[in-house]
Amino acid sequence: MVTSRGQAARLPASRTARNSLLAGLLLSAAIALCATSASAHAGSGRSVGTPEQVAWVRRAAGNFVTAELAANGAGACSILAAPLRAESHHRTCAQRWDAKLAAMLRRPGTRSQLRRERGAIASARVLVRGDGASIELPAPLLDSANRFVWSENCWMLAR
Repeated sequence: MVTSRGQAARLPASRTARNSLLAGLLLSAAIALCATSASAHAGSGRSVGTPEQVAWVRRAAGNFVTAELAANGAGACSILAAPLRAESHHRTCAQRWDAKLAAMLRRPGTRSQLRRERGAIASARVLVRGDGASIELPAPLLDSANRFVWSENCWMLAR
């Protein structure tokens, strides 16, 4: 505050101390909030990405596991990235996956494992970075990591 003579007016000492204390508390709270936010994203079980992106990745993973449980090769292929859907040795993706799923589902415990995995998808941590995403599940959806790529205007499972 400035007086009419151009000199700075002095605030009472108690008011100055209170303002300094308030400013210090606000600064401390801001620093603590930033540190908490940074550590939460770095190592917690929270998903990273917009809520819509996270939901899309979870939906793609759920659709893939549901197709596996139903022994639906064409349904599984609809979630795969284009290079994984290509014809190989004169067999379509659906033909290859139908055979793979039939063999896989004959093994004891496979269906119960897939049902557990399907249940885990709803709360699994999803990390979206640019046009790539991953979902943390107890077992890989393919023979490798649970990696998705943004392709063909949706999230597609990739290797």
